Amino acid sequence: MAGIYIHIPFCKHKCNYCNFYSLASTRYMDQIGNAIAGELIQRKGYLEGQTIETIYFGGGTPSLIETDDIEKILRAIYKHFRIEPDAEITLEANPDDLTPVKFTTLKNAGINRLSIGIQSFRQEDLAFLSRTHTSAQVTQCITDAQQAGFQNLSIDLIYGIPTLTDEGWKENLQKAFSFGIPHISAYSLTVEDKTPLEHMIRKGKMRPVNENLSLSQFHILCAMMQEQGYEQYEVSNFCLPGAYSRHNTAYWQGKSYLGAGPSAHSYNGISRCWNVANLATYTETVTAGEVKSEQELLSPTTQLNEYIMTSLRTMWGCDLVQVKRKFGEEIAENLLLDALTFMESEQMIYRDGKLVLTHDGLLFADGISAALFTEE
Repeated sequence: MAGIYIHIPFCKHKCNYCNFYSLASTRYMDQIGNAIAGELIQRKGYLEGQTIETIYFGGGTPSLIETDDIEKILRAIYKHFRIEPDAEITLEANPDDLTPVKFTTLKNAGINRLSIGIQSFRQEDLAFLSRTHTSAQVTQCITDAQQAGFQNLSIDLIYGIPTLTDEGWKENLQKAFSFGIPHISAYSLTVEDKTPLEHMIRKGKMRPVNENLSLSQFHILCAMMQEQGYEQYEVSNFCLPGAYSRHNTAYWQGKSYLGAGPSAHSYNGISRCWNVANLATYTETVTAGEVKSEQELLSPTTQLNEYIMTSLRTMWGCDLVQVKRKFGEEIAENLLLDALTFMESEQMIYRDGKLVLTHDGLLFADGISAALFTEE
């Protein structure tokens, strides 16, 4: 089983904290459907005939493009790939792009899961993040989505925002729970290099992010999610039983995926490649017959370390049986020995042949993973 990721790079406005490849422009928007469909046809052999179980439109803001272009891309996928009958087909969207008519057209096009980037129900937080939608649009779009029949629904929330108190964060979460949303992704605000937010904080024009506030709100998040019956199946992802994001879970489990669109990444287990992060060059090279991209062959050590890093972020953990089968018995035994330190500190447990981080361990998932990496 494999997945397909579609990168749509357009945004109405570039948010001050975002470092993903996206453009606050409509140039080439009328060409993106044909370009991505063309790339998919050119690269249909990448996944070597594996059945596609998930399709994910990310960005950027995929909800900005015409539904006709979404249908065009999906037609190319269904024509040139083998698709599982109950494939999960997700589209990321912003509240201010969504109307009852838009919901209907998306559903008719084949989208069966929405991931809505609301970030907060509070206007003060939305203003700090330079979001283009309002708090009123947030509640309206969730209501409209559910009325349109989108039960497989996810929202994004951000905590650690300087304008967000612990009480405000609790109110945000309670508001999300009141809608019965089955999947919630919650991320700590990170100040990325070379973003407008980083520049404004450095110049003293914005309040800096407080790590203690983020830590406090992470604890609140985990406690309230548990009280409401949500599983923390990955560091930043929570769902009601069975409502996992199948697409993102496949990433963490090391499954193959094909990425199409400017800057999109692909992975097939032994190599990783990424398309040029330039929309003009992307459309020109696809039209010429082959998209411009780069490739990295992954050594067995790199493959192992990537598996450790991604698997430990999930509630399923790092499967030592799988490590033994793919990398050898000695590697698996050494990994277990190295993990003893984190078991003694109660940041990790060993259960059913798997290394699993505890709640306290999840706070340091990246550092623990790095400590367990094998050197070349």
